[in-house]
Amino acid sequence: MTTVLTRRPGPARLRTPKQPLARACLAFAVLVVLAALLAPWLAPSDPNSVDLGSVLAGPSAHHLLGVDAAGRDTLSRLLLGARSSLLGPLGVVAFSTLAGLAVGVAAGWRGGWLDSVLSRSTELVFAFPGMLLAILVVSVYGEGLLAPVIALAIAYLPYVSRLARSLVLAERARPYVAAHQVQGHSALQICLRHIVPNIAPVVLAQATINFGYALIDLAGLSYLGLGVPALTPDWGRMVFDGQTAIQRGYPLSAILPCLALVLTVVAFNVVGERWADQVARRDR
Repeated sequence: MTTVLTRRPGPARLRTPKQPLARACLAFAVLVVLAALLAPWLAPSDPNSVDLGSVLAGPSAHHLLGVDAAGRDTLSRLLLGARSSLLGPLGVVAFSTLAGLAVGVAAGWRGGWLDSVLSRSTELVFAFPGMLLAILVVSVYGEGLLAPVIALAIAYLPYVSRLARSLVLAERARPYVAAHQVQGHSALQICLRHIVPNIAPVVLAQATINFGYALIDLAGLSYLGLGVPALTPDWGRMVFDGQTAIQRGYPLSAILPCLALVLTVVAFNVVGERWADQVARRDR
């Protein structure tokens, strides 16, 4: 008697990486997130408090990472800046992943004219670079975090939708999908209960990588003065504010946020790639 396969093995979960580099990156990513969450309690002073008597002072007992050109504590701004620097990319990734997943699942499952329309629509978005679209939106609606987040989320959506579409096409050809269709399950039930959970690990791995790219894009906008307001602590804005200090021979206030950006992007990219590798090995 033939056994009908009604479902495939459960989705892969992110396990602790075995490679030392991957473990270090995961630990650093967790540390950055915790620092952002606990920033109001960890910051030694108000990030906008000005101490004109300590302008460009080096590390000391009162200012562990020194003071910037405006007399503000660098450590406090670095910790509070982590909140806005991570919150923006989180919004970009959340919106682009959810919307891209919905578009990709609909296109891959239905096929036909709907697939053609959705695929051509997402291809049109590729014609507009994310940064250019964000600059255009900010120039219309003014500075702030909401406008660039929405613009970049739209720009990142096609990457997720294309990935989700290809995964759904592969899942739809598996025996468990046909078995559920024979049993009378609706397309919505099959997609939500089986297909989406099975493709979720790959999509989330891509979302983790996209988080790093979004972090760089939003930091670039803040550096250009098109992101968060001037007084809001942000790593990209800190790099811009530290330019004058570099010219005067005090680069610490600009180097530290640059280092935080680079290390955070690398950490999230490595974690996302290792997660994708785990899923790929499982599906072989």
